[in-house]
Amino acid sequence: MLMRALVPFTRGLSAGLLRQATYTTARLGSFRVLTNKAIEANDGKPLPLVQKAFIGLTAGAIGACVGSPADLALIRMQADSTLPAAQRRHYKNAFHALYRITADEGVLALWKGAGPTVVRAMSLNMGMLASYDQSVELFRDKLGAGEYQTVIGASAISGFCAAACSLPFDYVKTQIQKMQPDATGKYPYTGSLDCAMQTLKTGGPFKFYSGFPVYCVRIAPHVMMTWLFLNQIQKYQKKIGI
Repeated sequence: MLMRALVPFTRGLSAGLLRQATYTTARLGSFRVLTNKAIEANDGKPLPLVQKAFIGLTAGAIGACVGSPADLALIRMQADSTLPAAQRRHYKNAFHALYRITADEGVLALWKGAGPTVVRAMSLNMGMLASYDQSVELFRDKLGAGEYQTVIGASAISGFCAAACSLPFDYVKTQIQKMQPDATGKYPYTGSLDCAMQTLKTGGPFKFYSGFPVYCVRIAPHVMMTWLFLNQIQKYQKKIGI
């Protein structure tokens, strides 16, 4: 009974873990590589915010392209229980979902909705990555905060900025990825732009920020923990000379 009760809370867990293993690794790794290259080209001087934002956009696009198949599997697995019984896909896990999508819809279907996914990732990473480095400089260099105060303060600002920048694109991405054709085979939206325009027309600009407090609670702690763990990993790497 307990296991059955927990099933709704763990649905899509395997896809979520696979998404983090691909998307997060690719975006953080590419951001650090691109940042280090840019600093070298800038003679070791700190980068301006505009350049950090551009690097964040690029890293987000790279990560989204790598993690888009797992993201699609996650969206479908979580939305499955909300569909009519005849339309449910019954994916067993992330790898079964990827196999079924490939077999039933073709390899390119793994990147269905990749456009809004990439745009959403670019906006999230611009808010997360650029704001973090800028906040670190603010806390450390201008406010004279200690190491842990700097990391916690900067990661909190980073989490809020990531949520604020990405929610509108996340809303559109989710609508595109979970849409189903009607009885005539017609989809409710022809694409991301059509979804955005219909949403703006029927609900106004604030419709894109529906559920922002919940979304922020979901995104911000994850972003903060990412920076805290990454900071510890980087300290360990320096300690062992990597």
